[in-house]
Amino acid sequence: MATALKSPTKTADAKGADLALAGMEGNAEFAMMVEKAREASDFLKALSHESRLLLLCALSEGECSVGELENILGERQSTVSQQLARLRLDRLVATRRDGKTIYYSLADENVRAILDALRKAFCGPGDGVKAEFAES
Repeated sequence: MATALKSPTKTADAKGADLALAGMEGNAEFAMMVEKAREASDFLKALSHESRLLLLCALSEGECSVGELENILGERQSTVSQQLARLRLDRLVATRRDGKTIYYSLADENVRAILDALRKAFCGPGDGVKAEFAES
């Protein structure tokens, strides 16, 4: 006697387990979204300080030493260093040492992309921190 092969059907328990698994995947996705939102929020907090934003704008135009940043921004060395330390902690700037001089640059292209978007939204074309202070 031939028996027909049936496709397997899931029991109510198996369906519930699948739904629970899907819920956990959704929770994992949500947890990841929460983590990314926290990272974005921290990033925006760093940008929300005028001096830090100006430092990042200056660095978006190229690597600078603390002394160069002092001259560009017209700030005291201690103020510039304090803000750079915060940006370093937030991993928005990278450093390079050459003898006694430490040079700062943007940490990655994501920082540059956000700064470019801000410049496009709030500044005229071709405006830049270094260009503005060079004209003064």
